[in-house]
Formats: sequence, structure tokens, C-alpha cells
Amino acid sequence: MTGTPSERAAARSTGVCSVPPVRGGPGLTNPEPLADYLDAIALGEAEQSVPELLRVVHTYRLDPGPAPLHQQLARIPGLYVPAAYAYDPAPGGGVTAVRPVAPIVPARVHAPYLSVAELPAAHFCSPVSDGSAAVITPVLGCLHECHFCTLGVPDFRQAPLDLLTGYIDRLEAHGIRQLIVSAPTFTQYRHKRALLDHIRAYADRAASKGEKVSTIIGSVRADEITADYLTALAELGDFGHLFTELALDRPRGIVTIAPEFAAPDLVALYGKTLKRERVDKAIDLCRTSGTVSAVMLYFIVGAPGETAADRHAIANYARDVRERLGDGDTAVIVKITQFQPTPGTLGQRLAMADPDTVQEYVRQITETLRDLVGPVVFARRYRVEGPSTARMHLEAVCLRGDRRVGHVLEDIYDAGTDPRTLTRDQFAAALAARGLDYDHHLRHMDDTVLPWHTVDSVNPAAEQQLANVLTKRKARP
Repeated sequence: MTGTPSERAAARSTGVCSVPPVRGGPGLTNPEPLADYLDAIALGEAEQSVPELLRVVHTYRLDPGPAPLHQQLARIPGLYVPAAYAYDPAPGGGVTAVRPVAPIVPARVHAPYLSVAELPAAHFCSPVSDGSAAVITPVLGCLHECHFCTLGVPDFRQAPLDLLTGYIDRLEAHGIRQLIVSAPTFTQYRHKRALLDHIRAYADRAASKGEKVSTIIGSVRADEITADYLTALAELGDFGHLFTELALDRPRGIVTIAPEFAAPDLVALYGKTLKRERVDKAIDLCRTSGTVSAVMLYFIVGAPGETAADRHAIANYARDVRERLGDGDTAVIVKITQFQPTPGTLGQRLAMADPDTVQEYVRQITETLRDLVGPVVFARRYRVEGPSTARMHLEAVCLRGDRRVGHVLEDIYDAGTDPRTLTRDQFAAALAARGLDYDHHLRHMDDTVLPWHTVDSVNPAAEQQLANVLTKRKARP
């Protein structure tokens, strides 16, 4: 079908054509910015919804029946079909109402999740490799539910050990020497030691042939690190962390820990369980193991309830961690991200800081840490990494925008603007041309109806309770 995305969306909404569906990933926690560009978005796991979608489309081509195609698709559990809903846009951004366009269309769409027995192997082992690297995902979901994270939304599930070890054996047979263990919290995997032992045996066999097997591991929780786990890592001989592998000169021997906040009460208020004493215990284990030369610390700034003292404490936290890790050839990387009120979480309505302000916070934390440890030690043993300002601008609006935002992104693309260098002024002007206000998307959202109303399942009372507690904390002397 020809025409612009906007014209194609208008044609699709009439049900007169069928276009291949697009399955949304985790970046579509708020699907509305792309709603005019997508026919159907499969929420959760699509093993059941997509085959049913294909069946409905095939039947429709043979016999359309009385209802338009999009309305028929909207009846499939787990499928969000934007064209099946009408929205009343509000000035500056957001919506005042959302309505199904027909009685057969459900008012809400819920994400389905499957049991381990129902999940195909591709959920745990990548079916395709480039011949040099392959991915396994030992766990899906997370045992914890932080107020700003969607990982804890689906039920926590673990891959059968024999599925993963059999896959590793196939990698060995194909000579694939880099293994990526991609999991939100690998340390939650029940069989992690047995799996690491299997990888080590593969690495030993490769080493006997003069070849090296590298293992890159995803995130871990400090309170789940054990001496046994660190020993298993050390026995691999060559391991690194997934998100630092391409960014550091010497990635091996890195463990990442995500306190998120330096203030203990902020950790608790946002639903984190990673208390400082647990982090200290993990660092002690890293020091004793002798295999960890660097620790990456993840922190969030710009969160509601946060104070300047809380941000200053991040520098102290980083200094203390390195001192506890040992004063030898050790390093600390401080990774700072912007607080983002993610749809589908208790924090989805909370305000967020302007990205330019976040960059100033990063600068202040960097300067404070440099002053604490001295410029020479800082240059040799510390690194502070902040987020991209342009990316933060885009994410801040896309996270909570309505359907008009997708057309703004199209306008930016058509104008030839590089999204990697997008400024606040450029983005604000592009939004204004579509009747949207940039600052509207940063505020606390007390709207009766959110743009992602159709896929929202968060308890409003719990949202308000969290907002009240954070407001009181910020206001205290």
C-alpha cells in the first residue's frame, strides 16, 4: 500500500485493507506515539495471539463478514489494535477520553504470559547467531517489583537447565566462541552454578585447542551475589558484563550493582530492596574473591522526592565502594540515568526532571566525586557516565505522549534532523507545530485518562499514595 504513514493509518482505520502486523517490544510500554503507524501490537507474549491474528486475517480475506478487520482483530486477547479506539486529544498533550469504536471491541487489553511448558525454546535461546556470538536468557521477569521498573510485571520464570546446556553444546559444535547471558537478574537463576560449570567445561575444551571462549553476563543484584557465584565466574577465566563490554578498555572482571539511590529511605520508597549493608557485603565478597577489578554502580537522578543532598551522596557512595573493594588496581564506574516514570508501573504519573537539568546533576556529581578523591585518583580509578541529552528529550515525551507524538517524530525525520543531536528547542518547536507542549510531558500527570488508558492496569490509589509520600519527603526540613 502506498502513501505516507498517516495516509496508511487512515486507510487501515476503515478496515478496507490489511497490512502485516507489527509486534511491539518492551519499548512500547506506551504504544500511543506509534498508534497511527501500527496495525496491531502484541502485548506480553504473542505465541497465542499472533497465530489467532493470522487465522482472522486469512478468514477475512476469504469472507470479510459484517465487522471491519481491525475490530475483529481487537477481540483477540492480548492484541491492542489502535484503530479500534477513538481518542479525544487535549490541548498541549494527552487525552480526555478513550472509546472503543464498536461494542465488540474490549475497553481494556491485558498482556498474556505463558508458563515455561508453553514457551518455545526461542524465549530462552536465540534461534539465530552471526556465527561468532549467541544469546541465552536463563530467566524471564524478576522476583522484585520496583516502582519504576516493568521487569517484575510478568511472572518470574526460569529456563530448564537441560535446554540451556544442550544449546551450549550446539554452540560448541558450531565453533561459536562468545556467549551472552542476557537476563535482568542472572543471579536469580536457580541453576546458575551448574550452568556456569557447563560453560567453563566448554571453555576448557576450547582452551586445549588454543581458542578462547568469552562469556558476557547481564545484570546481577548485589544481594544475590555469593562467594560460590564469584568462584564460578572466576573459573570461567574470561568474563565481562553485558552493558560494559563495548564501552571499556578492560571489561573483564566487572560486576554491576544497581543501588539506584544513595539515600536509604529513597531506596525503600521506590520499592527497592537493595539496602546499603547488602551492597557492602557484596563488595566484601568481590574483594575476597580477587577476581573483580571493577564495579559499575547504577544510579537514578531527577526522581520526585530527591534532594541535592541525595545527589551529593552518590559521590560518597562511589568513593566508599572503591575503598571497600580495595585500593589496588580497582575501579568504579558510576552510570547515571534519568528517572523515567514508565507506563505500567506505580510511578507512571510522577513528574520527571528536564533532561538539561539531569545533565547538570551529572556534572555536579562528577565534580563532587573528583573533589572527594582528588583529580589524579579520579582520572585513573573512576568514570562517571551520564545519559544522552537528545535521547532523554525523546524518551521523556514518547514515554507519556499521545498519538500526535508519532507524527512529530515523522516531521523530525522528514526535516532531516539527526535525532542524536536533537535539542530541546528543536523538539519543542516540532511538538508545538502539532499542538503539543514539551513541558506538559514532564509534569506530574493527574489526568483522569492517560494516553495509554487501554493497556493500563495500575492501581490509581497506590499511585497516589506513592506520590503523596514522595511529596512529603521533598518538603521535609
